[in-house]
Amino acid sequence: MKPTKRLQALIDEGLIDTVVRQLMSGKEATVYVVRSEGETRCAKVYKEATQRSFRQAVDYTENRRVKNTRQARAMAKGTRFGKQATEEAWQSAEVDALYRLAAAGVRVPTPYNFCDGVLLMELVTDEHGEAAPRLNDVTFTPEQARAHHATLLTEVVRMLCAGVVHGDLSEFNILLGADGPVIIDLPQAVDAAGNNHASRMLLRDVANLRGFFGRFAPELLQSDHGHEIWDLYRRGLLQPETRLTGIYEHETGPIDVGNVMREIDDAQAEETARRLRLLAVE
Repeated sequence: MKPTKRLQALIDEGLIDTVVRQLMSGKEATVYVVRSEGETRCAKVYKEATQRSFRQAVDYTENRRVKNTRQARAMAKGTRFGKQATEEAWQSAEVDALYRLAAAGVRVPTPYNFCDGVLLMELVTDEHGEAAPRLNDVTFTPEQARAHHATLLTEVVRMLCAGVVHGDLSEFNILLGADGPVIIDLPQAVDAAGNNHASRMLLRDVANLRGFFGRFAPELLQSDHGHEIWDLYRRGLLQPETRLTGIYEHETGPIDVGNVMREIDDAQAEETARRLRLLAVE
């Protein structure tokens, strides 16, 4: 197929040999199957602008590093330069997270290069060598659901031990590769130690996994791995090989009404997003 302007630039640079086909298109990026260095890979081409709520942007970008104070001021004011800087920071967050997590042994696509708003990375495939499906497109037996749930909890722990929280983990951004689930879409990834919203995001990520796999193995709905994982992390006891029980005894004390309301808002926003994704798929 005829390459886009950005992909043509990578062809001219010798980073891509040819563009095979478009794989998918979303709000933030369009993904293409390409040939590079004799291998079939994928190229994620970020769009010029993305649609995100202001509150989400503030939560996700809290404490993210920027090049200088001028850039930080422009981003805060929302100037034209600031908006461009915000987009660049959003894209760089995914690239940085991918390299960081791949080095930590987390099941993410292997990144190869990032140039001019295009991320070149591994194409995750199924057992037939075709592009792997998302979890929401697959039906599981109870045994499969339990196994994949356990695998992904291990990956969440490994990510947290590497200092990263996905921030938007769900069945819509996990692929079922030939050798198991692979986590994708990380532009909203946050620093676990530097973001005040990290614990809430981690709990939501784990709850999303529980809710999805609980459709196939209902007993998972009774587990509480999220609070268990965060408590171990907070106390410095979490390791990649930590064995989880799914049991957590909550401390009794004053209720943080504000935090409860935020969790309710997040749940409602997630459900709305889930329905919109389902409509888009249909």
